[in-house]
Amino acid sequence: MDEPIAGLQLISPVFRDGENIPVQYTCKGQNVNPPLNIMNAPAGTLSFALILHDPDAVSGDFLHWLVWDIPPSTSSILPNSVPVGAVQGSNDNGKIGYTGPCPPKGTGVHRYIFELYALDKTLDLDRGASREDVEKAMAGHVLEEAVLTGLFPAES
Repeated sequence: MDEPIAGLQLISPVFRDGENIPVQYTCKGQNVNPPLNIMNAPAGTLSFALILHDPDAVSGDFLHWLVWDIPPSTSSILPNSVPVGAVQGSNDNGKIGYTGPCPPKGTGVHRYIFELYALDKTLDLDRGASREDVEKAMAGHVLEEAVLTGLFPAES
């Protein structure tokens, strides 16, 4: 009999870990965030933070989405939305909110890593804050982390 999976989990109903992100959630489609499900938050979780980045970007690790103060009662994030009360930061396109996978032609398959952090506090940062601001505010307050990796190939 399989053991139940314990610990914080982040999954998507539209792609599995290590599989391609569907086109509609990229710059080739509607460029909206994919649906995400959060399960098994640890006791004491007061908020979640979510960082989506592409470590394979030509310019270095590229930030696609930054969201924090996600309420601990959140079990899903719907496409093209953020949970009520959550705050979004600036991505590496200089915009607030989600920007989908869009690897430059000829750069192969890129990994898009969704990192979900269960925190023992809210961050109370202003909208548009940077990844560095969020990571600094999270330091010492991460109860658990879950990772979901999606792939998206550049045109050859």
